[in-house]
Amino acid sequence: MKDSIIVLSGGLDSTTLLHDFKERIALAVTFDYGSNHNAREIECAKSQCKELGIEHIVIPLEFMGKYFRSSLLSGADAIPEGHYADSNMRSTVVPFRNGIMLSVACGLAESRDLKHVMIANHGGDHAIYPDCRRGFIEAMSRAMQEGTYEGVDIIAPYTDITKADIVRHGATLKINYNNTYSCYKGGKLHCGVCGTCTERKEAFRLAGIADPTAYIE
Repeated sequence: MKDSIIVLSGGLDSTTLLHDFKERIALAVTFDYGSNHNAREIECAKSQCKELGIEHIVIPLEFMGKYFRSSLLSGADAIPEGHYADSNMRSTVVPFRNGIMLSVACGLAESRDLKHVMIANHGGDHAIYPDCRRGFIEAMSRAMQEGTYEGVDIIAPYTDITKADIVRHGATLKINYNNTYSCYKGGKLHCGVCGTCTERKEAFRLAGIADPTAYIE
C-alpha cells in the first residue's frame, strides 16, 4: 500500500530507506536549502526515484541558505575536516533542518492523503545533530499527529542503528551506492576528508563491503 512520503537527500542513508520501503512510498521529496552538496544530491535522488518509478519533487527552501548560519551553507572552504563525531563538526549543523523539512513533508503528506513521513536518521548522527536523535523524532511525530486530521506520523527505522548497519542492509537490497552522494564540500568527486566522507568510508569498512565511491583523497 502506498501510504508514505520520504524525505530523500540522495545520500547513502535515505537512498537505502527509499529502496527498503519502495512498496510503500508514494512520493519522495528533496529539499534544496542552499547547501554545498544539494545539487549533487538532487541528481542522485532523481536518478534513484526514476529507477524505482517513484514520483520525486524538489522543494526550494532558499531562506535557510540566506538566513541560517552553518558551514554547510558557506562554501566548500568553510567545511572542517576530520572525524564526523569531532566537536568541530558542530559547525556543519543547519539549525532545526530536520524539523523544518519534516514539517513541510507532513503538510505535503496530509495534502496527498498519505499517513506517514519517512526519514533516514541513524545512530551515528546523534553525537552532533540534535534533530536526528530519538527524543526529537518521537516528539516531532507526536506534534505532527496532533496537528493533522489524519494523524500523520514519522517512520524512522534506522534511528538506533549505525551507518555500517545501513550499508550491510543496502547490500542485501543490491543498491548502487555509486549513485549516491555524501560529501559536504559538494565537488564532482567526494573529497575523502570531510566528516561525512570519513563516516562513509568507515561505514563500508566496518560493514565489510567494497566501497564504490570515487574519492579525491
